[in-house]
This record gives sequence, structure tokens and C-alpha cells, in this order.
Amino acid sequence: MILACHGIQKSFGEHLIVRDGSFHIEDHEKAALVGPNGAGKSTLLKMIVGELAPDDGNVILTKGKTLGYLAQHQEMQSGNTIYEEVRTAKADIIAMERRIREIEMELKHLSGDALNDRLETYNRLMATFERENGYSCESEITGVLKGLGFTENDFTKPVDTLSGGQKTRVSLGKLLLTKPDILLLDEPTNHLDLNSIAWLETYILNYQGAVLIVSHDRYFLNKVVTKVLEIELGELRTYMGNYSDYAAKKQQLRDIRLKEYLNQQQEIKHQEAVIEKLRSFNREKSIKRAESREKMLEKMQTIEKPIEVNTDIHLKLEPSCVSGNDVLTVEHLSKSFPGQELFTDVNLEIKRGEHVAVIGDNGTGKTTLLKILNRVVSADSGTYTLGSNVKIGYYDQEHHVLHMEKTIFDEISDDYPTLTNTEIRNVLAAFLFTGDDVFKQISSLSGGERGRVSLAKLMLSEANFLILDEPTNHLDIASKEILENALNDYTGTVLYVSHDRYFINQTASRILDLVNHTFVNYIGNYDYYLEKKEELTTAYAGEASTPSSVSDNSTDKNVSESKLSWQEQKEAQARLRKRQNELKKTEERIGELEDRDGEIDALMVQEEIFTNSVKCQELAKEKAAIAEELEELYMKWEELAEDA
Repeated sequence: MILACHGIQKSFGEHLIVRDGSFHIEDHEKAALVGPNGAGKSTLLKMIVGELAPDDGNVILTKGKTLGYLAQHQEMQSGNTIYEEVRTAKADIIAMERRIREIEMELKHLSGDALNDRLETYNRLMATFERENGYSCESEITGVLKGLGFTENDFTKPVDTLSGGQKTRVSLGKLLLTKPDILLLDEPTNHLDLNSIAWLETYILNYQGAVLIVSHDRYFLNKVVTKVLEIELGELRTYMGNYSDYAAKKQQLRDIRLKEYLNQQQEIKHQEAVIEKLRSFNREKSIKRAESREKMLEKMQTIEKPIEVNTDIHLKLEPSCVSGNDVLTVEHLSKSFPGQELFTDVNLEIKRGEHVAVIGDNGTGKTTLLKILNRVVSADSGTYTLGSNVKIGYYDQEHHVLHMEKTIFDEISDDYPTLTNTEIRNVLAAFLFTGDDVFKQISSLSGGERGRVSLAKLMLSEANFLILDEPTNHLDIASKEILENALNDYTGTVLYVSHDRYFINQTASRILDLVNHTFVNYIGNYDYYLEKKEELTTAYAGEASTPSSVSDNSTDKNVSESKLSWQEQKEAQARLRKRQNELKKTEERIGELEDRDGEIDALMVQEEIFTNSVKCQELAKEKAAIAEELEELYMKWEELAEDA
């Protein structure tokens, strides 16, 4: 065991964070800390690292072990460049190397005992330097920075000029390079692109120390953790396994608890009815019996009703009208900024009902594409065309159309006056606004909270083409699941940018990967993308190249091949569906014939049949025909089953 919490208690005024919470983390263990927003996950981490004191209980870190902590928000004003800042994590090794070089210079001028003393120091330092992988120090720093999404051109940028997300990535890089015995990471994937998240997954899986992670990234948690700690309504519970194991076990326990609760409530009502009946007899013995039962009820340890899951909150998205089959057509679209080419000569189509996820590294132009389609920025060249009756609903984290003077509740009710108070509260609860929160003024909200209000408004709109930029940011897991269900039930068309792989897996029917200034098309969800990524990227995006090295003919060829690949995938899927339908029809026909064959057997033993030679011949002929057809159908079924 490396870390333990015993009987932890913490409240802020009347708001209980955790009551008598206990858990432990073993050496090398990878664990997750999950719970709704506001449940106290970050507070618990701060108590573990000593930034906050618990009201009661103990936090125990094994003697001699080191602890590293990544908070969600970072302040960094050191004046260093990105590389210099991350390099400070290896200050001890760098100082050791400098001392080794100094001793090497001194050795030339020493002799006798002084030389022997210096050589002893030198050998000791060299042994430590090699044990700490000092020779690979610089390459390790470069590897971590590149893994977290920084290019070599970024290395010289001053950290003082970085965004909050970039500073968090720098801090994460420093922390990983210090290699503490236990890492505490608060939302480490928030500012990483898909490649960086995949790199971090591998890093943590191979990390020699223990890790405790707060994250809403379910795909990430499924990959890396073997234990889940849940904090909810002040209680800490431990579940073994990854996130999916936790979710299944939690539902199972909730079902058991709910059944126990309902059974007890039924028993309580029964006893109350008996007590009332006994009292109505108004006899001394009956009243005593009633009193005895009342005392029994008072002593009963009541089971609390399990926490309601958000099954009653169901966002139903319904377009106001059906669009044409061709929703969006993009032709020869290009966009660059000074010194940065985003995408070149992009051609793509989106059909009605498709759910298309746009993925790619940070800074490649995903959000810019959405802004072009919504006329927030203009393209350098090319065109795009919306189909007939297409009505866009746009969610951009940087472009919220909200009224600062209104409350959250009024913002919804004024735009949708037909909604009841309960319906408005249910929608807002899905986006984490409950109780008196709904009466907060928009002007007092954080950027993330305003984004959630905008997303709630969009979900209520009657648009038939939703364009969403990172819709799951700032949502907890329960709210993500509500949004996933809403989008899966949505009959309109969806185009969105996201780094949430679990969300993409649940909601996307097609993926556009922006790589090497072009879009590679995948007909499927995120798992399909992972399976085909290397093959299709090599075939249709190739190596990164400059515009001058690619001729127009070559570009046109790549575009046409990309379209051909998409068409081929669609045709392959159509063929598969046809085979599956044939397989189903074949199975149904086999079932019909086998049933009829059994009926004939039953008829043949009936006296009125086997004594009628004409009828017997008819049935025997039918039975032979059935046997012949069944033989053909069995062969056909085997072939279809093999193909499908």
C-alpha cells in the first residue's frame, strides 16, 4: 500500500463533501476517482496533497514515497520557454551532469590522495547518473513534449504567453518527468487531442508508480484503470475493474438496493395498515398489540431510497421539418492562416441522417471548418452548398448567443414559452443546473457554464442540421449519456468536432479524420477508425507534403480516390445488409418447411389419413419436395452465414 485515507470527513458549511470516507491505493495500481460535478473529487485530491485539511480522519502516505499532483488550472509566470520549463523537472540530473563535467576538468590538475578522492566522487556521481538514465534525459524531455502535442517549433515559446490549456499540458509534462511514486491527476485529458490522449494512455499503463485519476473520459478510464473510487452524496465506494465494470456493478447494486427499499416500504405500509386496524377495534389488547407493532417500526433501520438516475430526463430532439437528402456539399475548400496551412482542396458530402464526427490533432483546422460552414470565418477558396430545407443549429464554445442580464431559467423560458416549469428544469438538470442554480444570472456564470446553457438551448431548437464544437466539454458522465441518447434518437443530421472517444463511439456513424491537410473518410464509429486508421491514412493522406510538391492532378486523384473509398465502403455495407436479409429470409423459410414436415409426420399416423391412399400419396410427394428444398436451403444458409 502506498496511500490510504481513513475516516475522511469534509464539509463546507452545510454542504457535505464526504462522510467517513476510506480507501487505499496499492503500489503500481491505476485507479479512477469518479462522481458527478460538484461531488467533491477535486476537494478530495486537495486533502490528499495537503492543500485542504479534512475536518476529521487521516491521509497516510507511505514513508519515503513521493507524490505528484496535477491540478485543473495552472498558474505559470516563470519567464522560461516551454522546453526550459519542462527541463526544470530534471534539474537534479542536469546539475549532476554539470558537476561531473566540472570534476572531469579538475582531474587533469590533481594527483595523489586528492586525485583518488575526486575519482571516488566522480565514480559515485557517474553510477547515480547512469542509474537515473541521465544520458537519455534530453531525449526523454523531447519525447514527453511531443507526446503531449507540442511541436519542436513550440519548444521556444515563452510559457507566460500560453493559454490555460497549454500551461496545463506543460505542467503535466513536468510532473510525468519527475516520476513520483504516486501521481494524482485532475482531468489530465481535458486539453489533449486524440493522439496525445492515446500517448498518455500508453505512458500511464507503463508507469512504474501508482496513479489516481479524476476524469470524465470513459474511454480513457476503460483503458488504464483497474479500480474505481466513486464519491457521491458524501459517500466513498470502491469498485474493482475498469469504468465499464464499475458502471455495470453500480447498476446491479442499485437494482438490489432499490428492490430492498421497495420491499421495506411495502412492509412498512402493511404494518401501518395493521396498526390502524388494531386501533380501530378499540380494545385494550388490540391497542397494546398496535403499540407493540409501532415500537417495532420505530426500531426498524430504514433503507434509504437509492439515488435516482437520470432515466426520467430524456431530451427529445425533433427537427421542425425534414431536409433534402443532400444536406451539405463541400467542393475544393481551402483555408490557411499566415504561416499555417490547415486544409487544401477539400471535397465532401453529408447526407440526411448521418452523424459525422470530425477528429484530428489540435490546430489542424477542425473548428475552423465548422466556423466556415456557419459564416463565422471565410474560406480562402472553394464553396459549400446547403441542401433544401436545411436549418442549422450551431454550438461553438467561443460564440454563445446569450443575454447577460437574464437568469438561466428565463433564458430558456423566453425562447421556448410553451415549455412547462418542470420541462425546463429537467432540461437544465441534464446540463448540471439544479435547485436555485437555475436562477443564476448569465453574467455571473463561468465560460463552461455558459457553454452548457447554450447547449441546452440548442438541444431544444428545431434545427435539422446540428453543428457542434466539443459538445461534451464541461459535462459530467451522466449528462454525456443523456446527450448521447438524445443524439442517437435524433432524426436530423449531425456534424461535430470532439476528442471524446467514448462519445464518438456511441454517436458517430462516420468519421472524418483531418490529417496532412486533407480529410480521410471512415464509414463507422471510433473503433472502426482505429482498425482502419493506418491503412486508409497511408492510402489517402500519405506523408505530409507542401503545396508546391503536389500537383493539381495528384490532388484531384487523391480526392477522387477518397470518394471512391467512401463509395466502396458504402457498397460493401449495402452488400452485407443484403446478405443478412437473405440469411434472415432463408432461416424463416427453413423454419416454415420444418414445421410443415413435422405436421405431415403427425398427419400420416392418423387413421383417416393412412387409410386414404390418395391423401397418403399427396403428403408423401409434399414431404419429398420439402426434403429437396430443405437440402438446398441448408446449403444456401451455410454460404450466407459464412459471408455475413
